[in-house]
Amino acid sequence: MIVDLARELGVEMLITLGSLLADVPHTRPSPVTGGATDPELVERLGLQRSRYEGPTGVVGVLHDACNHASIPSVSLWAAVPHYVSLAPSPRAALALCQRLGDILGTQIDTAELQEASERYSEQVTEAVASDEETQAYVEELEQRAELLEDEEDIPSGESLAAELTRFLRERERGNGGPERGPSEQP
Repeated sequence: MIVDLARELGVEMLITLGSLLADVPHTRPSPVTGGATDPELVERLGLQRSRYEGPTGVVGVLHDACNHASIPSVSLWAAVPHYVSLAPSPRAALALCQRLGDILGTQIDTAELQEASERYSEQVTEAVASDEETQAYVEELEQRAELLEDEEDIPSGESLAAELTRFLRERERGNGGPERGPSEQP
């Protein structure tokens, strides 16, 4: 029924937004992950191709139906701190709106969400401060988040190997070695 309505309305892409509980601190922007089934869309939008096999919910069923109907679809998920799972997360909503704006190529007015996000962070920080164990846990999550940020600056093994190969080829050519294509063996 949804896919039929999407076709009738001339929908070019279906985008779903959601959140998931994760080991993330409330003091940082919510990380957003995204997936799609179309490899070109995955590449163009910097998403992931889902390899999940197992029980699914309505979002998975909807995206599968879109795939079968040749309607491109994207699923965006913001991570929210599991230790604040009962409160709505304006921080997650803000992150989802920002990523959605990137995908749609438009600015989404998020001023109210930014203000709500700041209040949310302050309120959760106050609540966390009243429990030493939770406070220590949040500090640990902060440290993990910093490590992950540092790892993003480290080149992947693939890019390091490619750079090393390029360097060795240039060095060999500079020393009078033979000119070889990338697939030719010495």
